[in-house]
Order: sequence, then structure tokens, then C-alpha cells
Amino acid sequence: MAVDLAKVAKQKNLKYFLITYVDLFGVVRAKLVPARAIGQMMRDGAGFAGFSTYLDMTPADSDMFAMPDPASLTVLPWNREVGWLAGDLTMSGKPVDQCPRLILKREVEKAAKAGYRMKTGVECEYFLISADGMAVADPADRQAKPCYDQQALMRRYAVITEICDAMIELGWNPYQNDHEDGNGQFEMNWDYDDALVTADRHVFFKFMVKSIAEKHGLRATFMPKPFRNLTGNGCHAHVSVWDRAGTRNLFADGKDEMGLSPLAYSFLGGILHNAEALCSFFNPTVNSYKRINAPVTASGATWAPNTVSFGGNNRTHMIRIPDKGRIELRLMDGAVNPYLLQAAVLAAGVDGIRNKRDPGRRHDINMYEHRRESELKRLKVRRLPLNLLDALRFTDKSRVLREAFGDAIIDSYLKLKARDWNDYCGHLTQWERDATLDC
Repeated sequence: MAVDLAKVAKQKNLKYFLITYVDLFGVVRAKLVPARAIGQMMRDGAGFAGFSTYLDMTPADSDMFAMPDPASLTVLPWNREVGWLAGDLTMSGKPVDQCPRLILKREVEKAAKAGYRMKTGVECEYFLISADGMAVADPADRQAKPCYDQQALMRRYAVITEICDAMIELGWNPYQNDHEDGNGQFEMNWDYDDALVTADRHVFFKFMVKSIAEKHGLRATFMPKPFRNLTGNGCHAHVSVWDRAGTRNLFADGKDEMGLSPLAYSFLGGILHNAEALCSFFNPTVNSYKRINAPVTASGATWAPNTVSFGGNNRTHMIRIPDKGRIELRLMDGAVNPYLLQAAVLAAGVDGIRNKRDPGRRHDINMYEHRRESELKRLKVRRLPLNLLDALRFTDKSRVLREAFGDAIIDSYLKLKARDWNDYCGHLTQWERDATLDC
């Protein structure tokens, strides 16, 4: 049944709507629309110039329109006059293929036709930092091992509880908040849901955390590795696949030692098989590779994977099996596009199911102690890409991702990301001056 947002606006006393979309780089774009005009927006969409954002368009392209999805309506808990809406992009009456939300919706539809429904939860880590981004905001937060630090957590009680109270109000069912492994780093967990719902909430969560932090005079960042000596920001995804009705977990198998079904192992095998190609989506920035290939941090471990491997309840691997009926993917970082995260997981996992991909042997070892090439060869474990350029090359060659997303989307993404890499390579760093000025 169609939702009358004008009526909803009157019921909830909304004065404005934020109609949004996310571009290929994960940047959220928006227009602030008065409630009086929401009927027109529902009919025609909110207009945007595609070239102004990361969608691989030109100034000659016609306007595109974000069609708001009423099911995504979220009232801002810190400003209840405003309702947030996720939008799907159209141009000349047709869907914009490279719209990340539509990419995910297409993967969801394909999986549904095969009888699968993916449910996920995400763990979004972030830092609270100074306004200039150069330091942790709390100067007293300086323990070498600050994870779960009660004092540091409670010094940020006002911010953390406002965010958590907001999630409770929104019906997300948050269940824990903690100080993470880096000084000034935090994480908040809420219930899993269907992939699209989780992706929409992931987008909104980042917006909410940044907004509430600003309200308290702080700055929040999800940057993968903002500080060289501290643990980076991961975005771990907990994944399970259910039947089309969403009532039976197809990953669960009580007879298996780890509680996973053959279908779950095939899905896991698909992720491992495509891992290097997935990196450019899961770790989409130059900075990302300073997290997954980082030296030991002040706490003693990076908590980020550097190999294509899986284990049981073991956080040193790319994939962890923490409990029966689900897997945890630990590769993604805070810069990941929430929609492309879900779409890429689903595409690679379904490829694994379709081709019955064998994930190989589970490794019950501390993977951080095995870094030499000879050891990796003996263990039959591959190393993850060392930089964004290597990751892009793997994506370029990926038959699985090209078949799933289409050549046009992959080529657009690669072109835009290559510009990022080239811009980075053209930047002169202080390290280069220090190391080579006397050559």
C-alpha cells in the first residue's frame, strides 16, 4: 500500500524531509525539501546533476532524480522536525545503473529468485577526534590497551548514550556500546536485519554519529586508519542466508562442528575465492591499506586481516565463525560504501553457492604469526592486496563481479578510483622529502 508522506508529515509534525542518495564513493548527497512539497517529490523525485557527484557522468548528462523510498523514512532523533529518506536514482525515466542502492536491490532480487534472503548486521567503528583531525579528542584516553576502558567510555557518556537512545527510539534494538582497541575509538551494535534495511541503517548511522558528535563539540571519523600507531576502523559484517520467507536460517546445521551448513561453507568459499577482487569495494581508499597491512599497533595487534583465510572463533583471520548459523567478515573498513558492501558480499556468496566453492581447510592458528611468503605458501593461504592499485587490478579481472554488476558499473568504479590513486601518487609527502632529499 502506498504511503502518503504528506499525511505522515502532519502526524509526526515534520517540517522538512532530507531526500538522499549515496554515490559510488559512499558519499551521501541530499536535498532538504519542505513538507509541503513532498507529494511532488514522491511523484517526480528530487533533482540532481549527476556530474557533481561520483557517478561517472558528464556535464552534458541530463538531470537525475532521487525517488524517495517511504519504507526508509527515519525521523532524526536529534531534530524531530526532519525526516530522512533513502532514494533510488532515475534518469529520463529509467533507473541509473550505477546507483549503489539499486545495485544492491538487483542482487537481492536475483538471490530471491534462487530462494535466498541474506540477513546481516554491521559493527561500525569510529574515532572521536579533535576538530583539526590531528588527535584523539580525549587527552586522558592514552592507555596502551584501551579496549573496554570503563573510564574512557564513561567520559563520553553524553555522546554514546545520545546515539544509543536514538537507536532505541528508531527501533533498531541496540544491545551494547564499547570503547574499542584504539584510543578515542568506539563501537555500537544493533540487531541484524535484511541486507537492504541494514545498508540504509548503516548510511543513517554514520550521519547520526557525525551529527551528534558535532552537537557535543566533537568530530567523528570512520576513516580506516586515522592514526599510524592505533588500531584502524573496521566495519565487520555478520552474515547469514535464510529461505525466501526469512523464517529458516539456511546457514545453520546442528550436526556440523561449527554449526554451519554445506550451503554456508559454499557461500564462505565464494567470499574467499573472490577476496582480492572484493577488496576495492570493502577497502575503497588509499588509506584502507594502511589498516589491513599495518604494522603492530600500540595495543599489540591490528585486529585487521592480511590474508585470505578463515577460522573458528579466531579474530586473526579474514573470516571468523563466531557462532552457529552465521559468519563474520572482518575485511571491510569504515570507508566502505554500505550498499556496495552488501551487494558484493551477496554476489560473491551466491557465486560460491552456485559453483559449490570449497573454502578449504579451517586454520586454527594465530594468523598474525605467519607473515613470511614461505609460511603462507605452506599454509596454502593468499596475501591480501598491498594497496588500492593492486585491488583495482583484481576487480578489473573479476569475471564474477563483472557478471554480477555489469561491465559498465565495474568500469565506472575503476575509472573513478584510478583517479584517486593517481592523485595520491602525484602528492609529495613529508616522508619522501625526509628519505630522499639528500639523494
